[in-house]
Amino acid sequence: MTDKHQEDLMHIRSMMERSSRFISLSGLSGVFAGLSALAGGTYVYIRLKNLGVDYLTSENAYYEKELVLEFFLVALAVLFFAITFGIYFTFQKSKKNNHPIWTSTTKNLLINLTIPLFVGFVFCLSLLMHHLFVFIAPATLLFYGLALINAEKYTFSDIKYLGYLELLLGMASLFFLGKGLLFWIIGFGVLHILYGIILFKKYK
Repeated sequence: MTDKHQEDLMHIRSMMERSSRFISLSGLSGVFAGLSALAGGTYVYIRLKNLGVDYLTSENAYYEKELVLEFFLVALAVLFFAITFGIYFTFQKSKKNNHPIWTSTTKNLLINLTIPLFVGFVFCLSLLMHHLFVFIAPATLLFYGLALINAEKYTFSDIKYLGYLELLLGMASLFFLGKGLLFWIIGFGVLHILYGIILFKKYK
């Protein structure tokens, strides 16, 4: 009888988890988002190399606004591919596990994720407009970290640890202005891939 009660409690807990948290998030989304970021970061590095700038050794290099705008568009392209992969793998996992996609939990997740990201986007646009280019990479890491922590209560709790790491990277990059690309690649590339692999193995 005790085993039956425990089984019932586990079933109830599982149902509550599905109703209160978005559990169709796929680890593969993180992996491919990270690969997209690595591709974007590699493009920027090679672009600078072709212009005669060794990013790893140059100190306080000045970049024209047009070049920074190009890199900003590259970041938006990375975001586009990351979202596309995220939607695709989420639908695949949801279909496989027969879980509904659009629920009140999904809406709460998107709202809590989108608000910090939208504010961060506007903030980065203002930095671009005022030629404060060196603060753009730290700002993207900081606002992204805040967005993940803010959305954690509506999906896997593990996501908050990724958020904390993004915040730490963003704060650290404020003390190494001009090297934001390296922190950006680590935060959006390497950490996403590692987190995605962990998430995939844990919740597949």
